[in-house]
Amino acid sequence: MTSTTIDAAGLVVRGVSKRFGATQALHSVDLDVRPGECVALLGENGAGKSTLAKIIAGDIPSDTGEMWWNGQPYAPSAPGDALDAGIGLIHQEMRLLPDLSISENVFVGRQLVSGGRIDRTEMDRRAQEQLRRLGLDVSPRRLVSSLRVAAQQQVEIAKALTLNARLLILDEPTAALGEEETEHLFAQVDALRKEGVSFIYVSHRLEEIARICDRVVVLRDGEHVASHPTAQVPVNQLVEDMVGRSIESVFPDLDPPTDREVIAVKGLTSAEGAFTDVSFTVHEGEILGIAGIVGAGRTELVRAVAGADPVVSGTVHVNGKQLRPGAVRDAIMAGVVLVPEDRKAQGVVLDLPIADNVAIANLDRIAGRGGFISTRRVRDVALEACRIMRVKGRPEQPAGTLSGGNQQKVVIAKWLERQPKVVILDEPTRGIDVGARAAIYDVIVDLARQGMAVIVVSSELDEVLGLSHRVLVLARGRQRGVLDREDASDVAVMHLAAG
Repeated sequence: MTSTTIDAAGLVVRGVSKRFGATQALHSVDLDVRPGECVALLGENGAGKSTLAKIIAGDIPSDTGEMWWNGQPYAPSAPGDALDAGIGLIHQEMRLLPDLSISENVFVGRQLVSGGRIDRTEMDRRAQEQLRRLGLDVSPRRLVSSLRVAAQQQVEIAKALTLNARLLILDEPTAALGEEETEHLFAQVDALRKEGVSFIYVSHRLEEIARICDRVVVLRDGEHVASHPTAQVPVNQLVEDMVGRSIESVFPDLDPPTDREVIAVKGLTSAEGAFTDVSFTVHEGEILGIAGIVGAGRTELVRAVAGADPVVSGTVHVNGKQLRPGAVRDAIMAGVVLVPEDRKAQGVVLDLPIADNVAIANLDRIAGRGGFISTRRVRDVALEACRIMRVKGRPEQPAGTLSGGNQQKVVIAKWLERQPKVVILDEPTRGIDVGARAAIYDVIVDLARQGMAVIVVSSELDEVLGLSHRVLVLARGRQRGVLDREDASDVAVMHLAAG
């Protein structure tokens, strides 16, 4: 390669390979990113996207291959080397310190100093400037632990933007963002690109690619399998590139529900003002989707139904029996279970084995006489749960080593052991690749076929429409309507959601 070619390319990656034990994560991968360009890097979980991103960002070394950055050989031995060179990585898994403030997180490890003291005022000012650019209007001194997932992700993005990097690698940056927050991010990306900043954009939201990217590179099983000179590529083509086969329909066919009412919510009103006077029913074998833009109160609503958040009025009945408000145990014993939006923080214990994660929610069912719990019994229950959910992992394997899709299956598996009547899934495919999503969709539809009442909350409208028999639409905490499947188009839902 000539020096002229290298100078013009910005970032040049040639023949990069990486092996972890017996697993070949990357095999001789090439990549070019020019100044001011946004290149989409696509692939299923395990395709090698994050491995390549970490090599470029200095998190891990490659086994073979070479890189050039701005015409010079580039071989970072640590993330600090990459940052010094102007390359930053926003990780898919948030790395914030929950007990520190927003501004302390934004400037962690590089605090601003004036007169020998940390200049908190200037740190607050700069942090708030970036947050406002992303559409998050909160105090920079607020603790990160008090923020919801979407706001925490915006703090991660603000942290990277303060680095003045010339190449930003965004690994699933919008996984926890709603439509409005995503547009704020895209506007900032567009502005930075005009200044010559380059982006490598890793996302499972294929519909975003055409909006924000210039070109597409697809990895499969660690190899570069496809490149597209434009991002205006049909989603079906991208899916076929990623999984190596054509997917005719991502969403399974739905069976009609019965007339038997399983759960009835009437006049439910949040104690924290998140939603007011919401009413709905879900029948045996039915999937009810809940749609609405960020701030509509979707998550708060389902948490209240599951007894996790307080209410000031309204009732929840399961099979005709009223549940005590704000009582999670009562809800679980009545057969109501919740798969939360943040599976890593609230759904699984990452350091514990799969078997222990399944057991945690079922100690009363697993324990023998005298309350003793047999290790063998725990393993047997986990094996059966993993078999039913098709979890790719061993019972003794830590949950943190699993892919996002398999972690989600573990969360669902632990609750299915209780034979629930109502299953609530909040953002069930967040951060999960398209192949694994299809498997989760199969699971959700199968729950309904088994006679459970299923409630699905999702920020992705296609997901809500594809999975649901009916769709409840919220806007600013108020119920705007419930649409039958034949009436629930994207236009109809957004018309109500924007009302």
